[in-house]
Amino acid sequence: MPAQPPTLVPRPTEAAFRPGHFTLDADTALRIGEGAEPAADLLRTLLTPATGLPLRPSPEGRFILTLDPGHGHGHGEPGGFGGPGGSGGLGEEGYVLTVAPHTVLLRAAHPTGLLRGIQTVRQLLPPAALSADPQPGTRWSLPCVDITDVPRHPWRGAMLDVARHFQPVSYLRRYVDLLALHKISVFHLHLTDDQGWRMPVAAHPELTEIGGHRAESQQGPAGSGTYDGIPHGGAYTRSELTGLVRYAAARGVTVVPEIEMPGHVRAALAACPSLGNRPERTLDVWTRWGVCDTVLGVHDEVLDFCRGVLDEVMDVFPSPYIHLGGEECPTAEWTHSAAARERAAAEGLSGPEALHGWFLGKVGEHVVKNGRRPVGWAETGAELPPEFTVMTWRDPAHTLAAARRGHFVINAHHRATYLDYAQSGDPTEPRAQPGAVVDLRAVHAHDPVPDNADAEAAGRVLGTQAQLWTEFVATPAHIEYLTYPRLCALADRGWSGATDWSDFRSRLDGHLPRLDALGVHRHP
Repeated sequence: MPAQPPTLVPRPTEAAFRPGHFTLDADTALRIGEGAEPAADLLRTLLTPATGLPLRPSPEGRFILTLDPGHGHGHGEPGGFGGPGGSGGLGEEGYVLTVAPHTVLLRAAHPTGLLRGIQTVRQLLPPAALSADPQPGTRWSLPCVDITDVPRHPWRGAMLDVARHFQPVSYLRRYVDLLALHKISVFHLHLTDDQGWRMPVAAHPELTEIGGHRAESQQGPAGSGTYDGIPHGGAYTRSELTGLVRYAAARGVTVVPEIEMPGHVRAALAACPSLGNRPERTLDVWTRWGVCDTVLGVHDEVLDFCRGVLDEVMDVFPSPYIHLGGEECPTAEWTHSAAARERAAAEGLSGPEALHGWFLGKVGEHVVKNGRRPVGWAETGAELPPEFTVMTWRDPAHTLAAARRGHFVINAHHRATYLDYAQSGDPTEPRAQPGAVVDLRAVHAHDPVPDNADAEAAGRVLGTQAQLWTEFVATPAHIEYLTYPRLCALADRGWSGATDWSDFRSRLDGHLPRLDALGVHRHP
């Protein structure tokens, strides 16, 4: 038997297969330790519909789920994300799985670790056990194995842009299911942008009633004069979002919301003109792609509005992190606004351009006062206020620059993590974002920690994240085609660290039948 399971994605830290197997059948019962009920619920939710196995609880059950807090010793990251285990500990996400001929033992120091182990159990079963087609009466075999598994990075994220093209919450739940299968820890939900506002705010229903709908969508790249003439819109209810948060949490996935500010706000300004630098102007929800030059004003009403919106966001999303956007903010409107220039002078700033950092500092302060951590996209790695966790995307050097400034950092370099970029140069591929090619091997090769990072800077890199911007991606099928199998590579690198390409490719080949069993519309 091979020392390393050939088909597990991501690869476990340690795994040793042994002869024999454990049989799952209608008589298999779960022995559920204190605090392990959520993992038992997830196991039944995932396996019973496909296998027909009831997996009833029993004090004599031979499939044992148990918490062992004494094996934690993890170094928790700020804001509640558990880091890798230290001194042999399991941390927040690590687990130990032992499959013997007559017993399965899954233990962890934290409930999230049990949830990660459940996904490994799924992958050890035949792909048919993941299928949506029930197969009652079948006996299922788990190979005998000893696995100890701890992630390298706590932040292993996937961002989905639902502002450019809205997706129903039913699809978001499927998206979460697929993230959980790959031990992705963060679902970054991009809820607002120039082209749509999807987040309900009770005090401002116009944000979704007006800002949630655009007249048409641009066809082709930014600057194209071609439009489809088809209205597009949608918004979530508070109940849908709170339900999504619970659904994701039950699978060990944290939903991190993003509300863009002070740029990428055209939809908000269409709904609430008084928030702009020219409040007398009537704007539409933007129908084009690219960077819109309309931005929020900097008067007190705007700051009060942002605080009120963030209060509702934080009420819906318990995530320790709240993403405030912050990127691609043209400052021309502030330069031409007497009110903005006066604000800059009153705050002692060098000029209107400095209002960008000042604005983010004000809204970030509100997030911090509420016990959360603000996150922002970094243009250079050096422009965000010190309390921000930085998401770098333009250049790998920005990751190191931000870490050396004392920021915690998520490395989301676009040349390795932007899944809206084409997967190959094949012109027959379904259209994605014009620009660079990001193939599977580029994603697999991406190390979130820069090569020249010292130990202190490396310790500030929380992990990595895939992005799917949806200007050119309107359907769930297209989302999945662009996401898989590239997200498998990012998940593997984020959890397992560097792995040999041939090793990953071999394990991925064994993993693809699982995606097929789940009906994923993947890239070949």
